[in-house]
Amino acid sequence: MTAVGSNAGDPDSLGGRTLRWTFTDGPTAGKTYEHEFRTDGTLTFREIGAEKTGDASEPEPVRYGERRIADRIHVASYRSSSGFTLTVVLSFTDQTVVGFASNETSWFQQTGTFEVVA
Repeated sequence: MTAVGSNAGDPDSLGGRTLRWTFTDGPTAGKTYEHEFRTDGTLTFREIGAEKTGDASEPEPVRYGERRIADRIHVASYRSSSGFTLTVVLSFTDQTVVGFASNETSWFQQTGTFEVVA
């Protein structure tokens, strides 16, 4: 995968878009997460509707990779500060998402939907 920074200006890039997705199954079923894909190859994400606890500062950006793999279908992947890697396939045709989350001890497959916020 190519870091999005190398795709800057590419209309097929996720860079510069904000997406919200909600998984309908798996350990995060029913939760909605907002992902801001930046053009510098980093993203921030946060759970929508979650009560803020502790430090209410902005989340730290993490590096991500992404690529358009077919017309209106993208794959993106990043490793969060919690140690989980999330890889998602996003279909802009029907706004569905399939995700695979893993760390050194766990692996989960999840499905859901997403919307483009910006």
